[in-house]
Amino acid sequence: MIARSKNVDQFSIARSHSNPIAHSIYNARMWGYVISGTALSAAATAAYQSMAPTGQWYGQTFRGLPPPFGQLALTYDDGPNDPHTRQLLDVLAKHNVLATFFLIGRYVQQRPEIAREIAAAGHVVANHTFTHPLLTFKSENEIRQQLLDCRAALHDAIGQHSNLFRPPFGGRRPAVLRIARELGLEPVMWNVTGYDWTAPPAAEIERKVSRQVRGGDVILLHDGGHKEMGADRSQTVIATDQILTRNRSEGYSFVTIPQMMTKS
Repeated sequence: MIARSKNVDQFSIARSHSNPIAHSIYNARMWGYVISGTALSAAATAAYQSMAPTGQWYGQTFRGLPPPFGQLALTYDDGPNDPHTRQLLDVLAKHNVLATFFLIGRYVQQRPEIAREIAAAGHVVANHTFTHPLLTFKSENEIRQQLLDCRAALHDAIGQHSNLFRPPFGGRRPAVLRIARELGLEPVMWNVTGYDWTAPPAAEIERKVSRQVRGGDVILLHDGGHKEMGADRSQTVIATDQILTRNRSEGYSFVTIPQMMTKS
């Protein structure tokens, strides 16, 4: 008879039903791996849902309409921004299109005249917090203050404005949406993006948007940058002209978020 090695893998021993103690050890360890893996998977999914623009785990948000739908909504984050917001207003006026602008409160305070020009042109002005923090990691008091401070900045600059709100980076948890709604704000996300925050060439921005469009889409672009006033958004301005030209030729019309919401 060949003697067993003293270093036999105890998992192999545990597989034997003739060794109930070792078998229990094996089962316990395997359940530990399963539970740990499940917990990691759940944590990853939860993190994804807190940032994914179309995720709905933590509460319903408007993110467009089901295709096919003949309307698209252009939305711009992180303004007002000098000079690119004004250049963008010229492009939108050229195409006779209205958009929705989610403005950062501290920039509104710095350049209230640009915020007034956005509103005067008929575009929708909305809340994008006061300093653009990731609200997922902020206390409830901080979340509320960010929204209230932005609301006050918008009111001081333009008076009446929409009740729409977009969380910076798309970051949200149940408290973010609850507090927003307690303040009478309606959360708005997106389902198409041009990935323009790194200022890639306009053709690349337009291509990425057009590849995703199916109809009923909320398109995310940026007329400013959350880090500082003066972010280069010249390529977004050019891309907007291209997006409007291409998608109108394909039969789409462009509306504001409130207009699109009336169809939902």
